[in-house]
Amino acid sequence: MTPTEGSRPLRAVFVAGTGTDVGKTVATAALLRALRGLGVAAQAVKPVQTGVAPATLCGDAISYAAAVADLAPVPGVPPAAVLRAFSLPASPQLAAAREGGRLTAADLASSIGEHWEGLAPGAGLLLLEAAGGLLAPLNAREGMIDLMAEVQAPVILVARNELGALNHALLSLEAVRARGLELAALVLVEPPRPVAEASGEAVLAENSRYLAEHLAAHWPQALFCRLPWGELSGPAGWQELAQVLLPLARALAETGSGSRAGDARPGVDLEARDHAALWHPYASATLLPPLETAARSHDNRIVLADGRELIDGMSSWWAAVHGYNHPRLNHALRAQSALMPHVMFGGLTHAPAVTLGERLLAAMPEGLERIFFADSGSVAVEVALKMALQCRQGRGERRRTRFLTPRGGYHGDTLGAMSVCDPVTGMHSLFAGMLPQQFFMERPSCRFDAPFDPAALDDARRILAEHGDEVAAVILEPVVQGAGGMWFYHPDYLRGLADLCRRAGALLIFDEIATGFGRTGRFFAAEWAGVTPDILCCGKALTGGVLTLAATACTAEVAEDICRGGRVFMHGPTFMGNPLACAVASASLDILEENRWQAQVARLERGLAEGLAPCRNFPDVADVRALGAIGVVEMTAPVNGPRLQRFFVERGVWIRPFGRLIYLMPPYITPPEDVARLCAAVVDALAADAWRLPD
Repeated sequence: MTPTEGSRPLRAVFVAGTGTDVGKTVATAALLRALRGLGVAAQAVKPVQTGVAPATLCGDAISYAAAVADLAPVPGVPPAAVLRAFSLPASPQLAAAREGGRLTAADLASSIGEHWEGLAPGAGLLLLEAAGGLLAPLNAREGMIDLMAEVQAPVILVARNELGALNHALLSLEAVRARGLELAALVLVEPPRPVAEASGEAVLAENSRYLAEHLAAHWPQALFCRLPWGELSGPAGWQELAQVLLPLARALAETGSGSRAGDARPGVDLEARDHAALWHPYASATLLPPLETAARSHDNRIVLADGRELIDGMSSWWAAVHGYNHPRLNHALRAQSALMPHVMFGGLTHAPAVTLGERLLAAMPEGLERIFFADSGSVAVEVALKMALQCRQGRGERRRTRFLTPRGGYHGDTLGAMSVCDPVTGMHSLFAGMLPQQFFMERPSCRFDAPFDPAALDDARRILAEHGDEVAAVILEPVVQGAGGMWFYHPDYLRGLADLCRRAGALLIFDEIATGFGRTGRFFAAEWAGVTPDILCCGKALTGGVLTLAATACTAEVAEDICRGGRVFMHGPTFMGNPLACAVASASLDILEENRWQAQVARLERGLAEGLAPCRNFPDVADVRALGAIGVVEMTAPVNGPRLQRFFVERGVWIRPFGRLIYLMPPYITPPEDVARLCAAVVDALAADAWRLPD
C-alpha cells in the first residue's frame, strides 16, 4: 500500500484460517468485543465476502455487529464493514470472475488503506478477516496470503480442533513463515461437546498439547488460545468468548499492532544504521550515498518501507528476469532447503547440480561439454581465464599468458576479471602494478542495426598478427557490451573474430553473464552469430535473481588439455554447486523452457524502442537504442546518478543510471503499461534536466 501525504499508519491484524468454516468469524467477532471492552476503537472488516448480496451489513459483518450490539457505539468507527461482496458462494477469484471482475492483492490492499483513512481519527485497529484459507485464490496468480503480504499486518491463525487439525495448522504455519509474516496468535476453536467418537476427546487434547508446544518452540512470540464452543444467541455468550481472548486483545492493544509498512518513514532508522555499519557498491564510506529502504518485492515491484511501490527497471542488476517472489522459484527453494541446503562439492555430488549441468549444456551452443559451477559472475570469469591458461600449459604453450579483449567491455571486479575490463572506464588506474597486462583492441564499431563493415575487425587482425603467439584467449561479451557501455554490435563481428581466433590458435571466451537466458532476444547471445566459443560464462539470471550462482562451460578439448598428464583444474569455491541455488536455477529454466520469454522480450523491445524514442529530441542525447529487453539512452556527458535516483523514486520507478547512460533492463514479466511508465520517467528526467551534474 502507498500511503498518501499526511496519512496515518495503518493498524491492522489479519485473522486467517486453515480453511473454510473453521471459526474465523466467531474468533474475529469475539476479539472485536474484547478490544472494544478495553477501550480500543476496533473494527472488524471483511475485505472480500462471497455468497452474499452487497449491503452495508452482510455475511460475516452481521456477526461482528451482533457481538458488540450491547456495547456503547464508537463515533466514526462502526463495528463492521465489508469492502467487496459477491453473490456466488465460491472462492474470491471465481466469485469475482462470475460478475466480470478481477481481484488483485494490490487493489484490495489499497481499498483497505482507503477504508482506514475514511474512519474517524480515533480508530485503533482493523481486524481483517480473510476469505477461506490462506491460499484461497484471488486470481490465477495470487491468493489470500498475497493480500496479507501486501498489507504486512500480523496474522492470527484460526484452526478448528478436529481430526486433521494438526496437518492443516502446521501447513498453514509454514505458509505464514515462508512469506515472512508475523504470527500474533494461533486460536484453536473447540467443537461442541460431547464428541461423538470414543477416542475423540483424547485426539482433541493431543491436538491442543502438540500445537501449544509447537508454538512455544517455533513461534515463541505468538499466543496460543483455545476458544470454547459458545452459545452466541445473546451478549452473555459473546462475552464468554471475549473473556477467553482477552490476553490476545491486551497484547494487540499494548503493542499497537499493525502494518509494518505503515509508519511514515520506517526506513529512516534503518538507513542511519546502514550508514554507520555498511559499505555499498561503487560508493564512498564517508560521502554517504542516498538510500531507499526496500521492505519486500513482488512481480515487477519493489516495495519501500514507507509503502511506496516502485516499478523495477533494473531486474536487480539484470538477474530477476521472472520478477520477484515467483511462486515456482520460492517452492523450489523451500523444497530443496528441507532436503539439503548445502554440501561440499569436493568428493560429493547431488541431483540438483547434475540436473542443472545437463540442462545448461543442452541449452548452450553445441560443442560445450563441461560445466564448472562458481559463486558469481566475476568468479566465473576468473575460472574461464584460469581454464584458458591451464589449457595452454597442458598444450605446452607456456608463452601464451595474455588475453585480448575489446575496449568498452566489463567482466567483473575481481583482479583477473578487472584486467580484461575497459582500461579507461574500468579500474586499471587504481590497481596499476597489480593487474595482469592484457591486449586491448578497438571496440566493435559496427552497430547491431547497421550493415556490417569488415574493417571493424582490422585492429583485432593486427594485434593477433603481431602478438598471436602470446594470446591465450580472446574474451568478450557477445553482441552486447554491458556495464562497460551498453553497446550493441553486429553479430558478424563475432563470426569474423571466431575465424581470426582459429587462425591464430587463440581460444575464444564468451562472457554471457549479462546476455544469457534471453535478455538480447536469443537464449544465449552467441546464437545471433551461430558461433560456439571454447569457453562460455553465464550467471545473473541463472537463478532468476533468487540466489547467487554462475557457471563456466568449456569444450571437451579444453577440458582434456587442462587435465593432461594427470593435472587437475586449480579452482574450488566453497559453495560450488550449492544445492539450493542449483534447484532454483532448474526451476528458472523450467519457466524459460515454456518459451513465454520470447514473446515477453519481443514485447519489451517494442515498448522500450517506442517509449524511449522521444529522447532523441533532446540536444544532449548522443544515442537511443533498444535490443531485446534492454533500452539505452546515452548522453553526451556523465549523468548525475544520485539526483536521478531521487527523481525516479519520486515518480514511482526504480532506475539506476551510471556513467553517461540511462538504461532499462526490466523483468520479462513487465506489462506494457509499466514499460511506458519507465520510459516516460526517463523522458521526464531529460525534460527537467535532472540528469545534469552541478557546475
